[in-house]
Amino acid sequence: MSSLAPNSTPVARLSMSLPAPLSTALDRMVGERGLPSRSQLIAELIRNALAEHGAATRPDGILAGTVTLIYRGDRGLVRQQLAQTQQDYLKEVISSQHVFLEGDQSLEVMLVQGPAERLQALCDALRAVRGVQQLHLFTTTALLPPLHEDLQEGGHFPALPEE
Repeated sequence: MSSLAPNSTPVARLSMSLPAPLSTALDRMVGERGLPSRSQLIAELIRNALAEHGAATRPDGILAGTVTLIYRGDRGLVRQQLAQTQQDYLKEVISSQHVFLEGDQSLEVMLVQGPAERLQALCDALRAVRGVQQLHLFTTTALLPPLHEDLQEGGHFPALPEE
């Protein structure tokens, strides 16, 4: 059955049965997040699962998301290897933010977009760098708007004159 939500988006009403402990845990999570209803939390969980499923089943599909890394900076050339890996995936890595944490650890978050299989290959290459302790890829099916349409169609900026 469909109806209209306050923002005029069609909604489908679902009914589900859950084991009592799972329902209690769900209600606790709704309360801890300060959400107005179970429906909002369940919709978020479903969106996340659909994006993950899309990445797994459609490797050529374009996804946007973030890669979050925790790594130790005291292990050789970790930062240089991570930078080289990002350079190797220049079309997929839109931007990167790095902060130093306690105990010579670093946190880096990369904004990425590209084919799911390229994003997975990027993550595999980053995981292979000695010193990387944690890595998480979070994807969404919503995409960034084209950053520079002329460049995406093969156009180039004119070269700067040499000095």
